[in-house]
Amino acid sequence: MSLFQAFQSSPALFVTSVTVLSLAVGSFLNVVIHRLPQILERQWRAELAEHSGQQPAPAPRYNLVVPRSQCPACGHHITALENIPLASYLVLGGKCSACKATISPRYPLVEALTGALSGYLAWRYGFGWQTLAALIFAWSMIALAFIDLDTFYLPDDVTLPLIWAGLLVNLGGVFVDLQSAVIGAVAGYLALWLVFWCYKFATGKEGMGYGDFKLLAAIGAWLGWKMLPVVILLSSFVGAVVGIALIVFARHGRNVPIPFGPYLVLGGVSALFWGDALIAYYLQAR
Repeated sequence: MSLFQAFQSSPALFVTSVTVLSLAVGSFLNVVIHRLPQILERQWRAELAEHSGQQPAPAPRYNLVVPRSQCPACGHHITALENIPLASYLVLGGKCSACKATISPRYPLVEALTGALSGYLAWRYGFGWQTLAALIFAWSMIALAFIDLDTFYLPDDVTLPLIWAGLLVNLGGVFVDLQSAVIGAVAGYLALWLVFWCYKFATGKEGMGYGDFKLLAAIGAWLGWKMLPVVILLSSFVGAVVGIALIVFARHGRNVPIPFGPYLVLGGVSALFWGDALIAYYLQAR
C-alpha cells in the first residue's frame, strides 16, 4: 500500500501526519516572522544608499536560510536537537542551553498554533487538494499576523503572492468560483480603502495601512466576496473589544496605534472554518 493510499484509507493517520509535519512548518514560520522584516529593511537601506549615490556597505548573507539560528543573547548556534518543535523548548525549560537566557514562549506558541490549525484543516477537508490549499492559506495568515504584531507592517512579499495564489486556487473552484474570487479581491481592497479615506478626510489621520487593504483583498480572493462581511464584522468586533480592554485594563494610550492585521487574520481564518455556518445562521435568524 502506497503512502497516498494509506492516507486515503486512514483519516486518523492523515490528520496525525499533517499535524506533526506542521509543527516543523511552525518552526519555519518563526524564522519568517523574525527575519523577513529584517531582510526587507536591509533591502530598503541598500536601495536608499544606491539612490543617494552612496556605496552600500558590504554585509554578510542574511536570508531565511543563512545564517543558522542563534541565541540573540549570547550568539550560541542552535543545534538540530535544540530545534525540534515544542519538544526542545520543553526539554530546555524555555532557556538557552549555553547562557540560560529565557527563550520567548511565542516560539512554541506559533509551532503549536500551526500544528493545531493544520490538524483541524486536515480533519475537516480530508486528503485532497482542498486541504493543501487551506494549509497554505492558514500558514500565510499566521506569519502575517505575527509580523504585523511585531512591526505594524504587512509585507507585500506575502500579501501580493497570496492574492494571486487565491485566484489561481479558485481557478479550479477549490473554495469558490473564479468570479466570486475576483470580485472578492477587488471588493476586499476597496472596502478598507474607502474606510481609510473617509477616516482621513474626517480626522486628518490615517486609521490603517495599505497592507490591511491587500490582506483583505487576499482573503477575498481565497474565500470569495460573500465572506467579506463576515470577516469585516468579526475582525472589527474583536478589534474593538481588545482595544477597549487594552485602554481600560492595560492603560494603553488612545493615540497609540494597534495593528489591525491580526484581527483580519482571525476573521479570515474564522470565515474559512465557519463562514458558511455563520451566514446560514444569520439568514435563518432573519
